[in-house]
Parts: sequence; structure tokens; C-alpha cells
Amino acid sequence: MASDGKKVRVKVRTIHAVYVGDVLLPAMRNRMSDYFNDEAHTFFNLTDVRVESTKDEMEYVCLNKALIESIRPAD
Repeated sequence: MASDGKKVRVKVRTIHAVYVGDVLLPAMRNRMSDYFNDEAHTFFNLTDVRVESTKDEMEYVCLNKALIESIRPAD
């Protein structure tokens, strides 16, 4: 199947900006913490992204986990 998993809208604060976008949690990792703490991946992928305090909207953003300060569910 093309989209095994759960799409979750999140707000990600980095050292440079705040991003609001969707993350696809794989079926095997249904908690955000499991997905984020997977050491096999250095980057965190978001789709349908909006950058807060700007008019910027992007289809896809790949963020370096080392630059992320916090992640929470979007309102």
C-alpha cells in the first residue's frame, strides 16, 4: 500500500523558524517519539508545509534533527 501509516499535523520549532506540516508515521512506529528517535535517519520529513510568520508554503521540507528544538501537535 502506498500510505501505510498515520498522517499527523505537527508544529516543529527549529533554531531558525517554526514549521507546520504533516508527518507520515509508519505503521510500525505509531508514536511520534519512536519515529523521531530512530537513529537510522538524520532528517525529519514534512509535507504540505507552512512557515509561521511568513507567507512561505512548500510541498516538502526535510529538517536536520540536530536543529530541532521542539515538536508538538499543531492546533
